[in-house]
Formats: sequence, C-alpha cells, structure tokens
Amino acid sequence: MGTAGGGGGASALRLPGLHGYAVEFSPYWPGRVACAAAQYYGIAGCGTLVVLEQNEAGIVLLRSFDWNDGLFDVTWSENNEHVLITSSGDGSLQIWDAAKTKGPLQVYKEHTQEAYSVDWSQTRGEQLVVSGSWDQTAKLWDPAVGKSLCTFKGHEGVIYSTIWSPHIPGCFASASGDQTLRIWDVKAPGVRLVIPAHQAEILSCDWCKYDENLLVTGAVDCSLKGWDLRNIRQPVFILLGHTYAIRRVKFSPFHATLLASCSYDFTVRFWDFSKPNPLLETVEHHTEFTCGLDLSLHNRGQGWISQQCRM
Repeated sequence: MGTAGGGGGASALRLPGLHGYAVEFSPYWPGRVACAAAQYYGIAGCGTLVVLEQNEAGIVLLRSFDWNDGLFDVTWSENNEHVLITSSGDGSLQIWDAAKTKGPLQVYKEHTQEAYSVDWSQTRGEQLVVSGSWDQTAKLWDPAVGKSLCTFKGHEGVIYSTIWSPHIPGCFASASGDQTLRIWDVKAPGVRLVIPAHQAEILSCDWCKYDENLLVTGAVDCSLKGWDLRNIRQPVFILLGHTYAIRRVKFSPFHATLLASCSYDFTVRFWDFSKPNPLLETVEHHTEFTCGLDLSLHNRGQGWISQQCRM
C-alpha cells in the first residue's frame, strides 16, 4: 500500500484489495500517517481509511475504518490530534476520530459527484475545510457546522485538487481538468485569479511554505510548473522528467526550493528548482500508479511517504 523513506531507507506495508489515493502525515505524531483508499480503483466497491505508524519494526496498522464508497483524499484536523476528514466517491465528506473504534462522527453530503479533494486550513484563528469535486465546485466548511458555508463556482471541468494557502487566511487554490489553476478568497464571491497553467488536465497543486506568491502545478502533460501570483504570464520554472501524468506534488516544509512529485509512471521524484539540473533523485519502489505523496513536518532528513494505486 505505502512506502516510507528517509535517512534510514524505505519500508512498506501492503493491504490486499485496496487501491491507495491519498496519504498524509499527522501534524502531531511523528511517524503517524493516514491513508485514503478504495476498492477496484475507486470505480466500484467500498473505501477504507487506515491510520498507520512507522517505527523501528516498520509500518504497522493502528486503525481502520470502512466507508460505503471509495475514499479519494484525507486531511488531519489542525485542532485535534485524533480527528481526520476524508472525501468520497459518493460526494460526501466524513469526519473520523482515530481514538475511537467506530465511525464516522459526522457525514456532510452536498457535492453531486465525486468529492476528490479535501484540505484543512493551516492558518491560525480559523478552522475551515475546503473540498473540491467532480461537480466542478469547491465548498467551504466549518466542521462544527452541519452544512457548507459557501460554494465556489467557475471551473469548467472537474476539480482534482484544493489546497489552502499556509500564509494568507481564507485563501485557497484549486486545480482542474479545465487546465486552469484558480485562486479564491472565502471573503469574496468570485475567483481572484485564473491561471491557464497547462494545456492538459491539472491533477495537483501545492503552495510553497516559504513564499506566499509561489505555487506549483502538476499535470497530465508530465510537467511541473511554478507560478508567481504577481506575474502569471510565464511560469517561473518548468520541471520535466516524468513519463506519465503527475498525480501529486508537494513542496518541502523545510526547504524553499525543494519539492517532490509522484506519477502514473510509478516513480517519486525529488527536485530543487533553483539548480541547473533540478532533478535530485528518482525513487522506483512502486510497481503501479503512484497516487499519494506527503513530506513529514517532523523529519528534516527528507522523511516522506508515497502510496501506489494497487495494493
């Protein structure tokens, strides 16, 4: 199911019958990871949220929760170390408590097609969640409220990725099959910025942890592109090397110019866009589409975990 790496090498865990879609390190517990998975590549069957822990013995299963449709994304709460939210193929979001044996605690069902992305805001003073769906909308949620606070419309294709700015409260980005990256403000009714970032579907985006104006996109055209929101006419960098669609991209939490990407070419690649030869490393642990990727907040030695679509 997943592969974890760092200074001490890599370890893996397999869960037969499940296909992994998203993975995220806990912001509280070093080595603890949540994974969203589905049966039958998310086309049919159920979904499972698994909570794992990496220790000296390898990766161990701490908790497992089932849902009646595939799970495509997962995000940890920023105010409770046990709470997570997943997004599902039935258009719903589920809130789970990993300290309990059963769940979910709550279910929010408003999207009319697959809810493919979910993210919990990281800026202080707000507890907001954003979701993105194949119904071409993004929705804003307060986990304490039983319905969405706002719906954001404008994309002309499915939304694959929604990510909060780590710098600007109430600001998030979305990436879509309509080939655009869009910037939104929860206090404003319409889109703030539309970037025609690729001439292909954009499957992932992420915000630089050290520059509030810098984002990266990963697309079906196999390229990664960096975007400065102050000047969107040209990308500030283009990274080439993947041979199939880029499924997920993440900026490093410790290095301003370092990022990682995973792809349907089965690889995880590490990049430094400030270098003349930006590709630092290609990791080929997986034997199927690599869909999930995250970098640890607790491990400066490049702690990372990735997840393939076949388990």
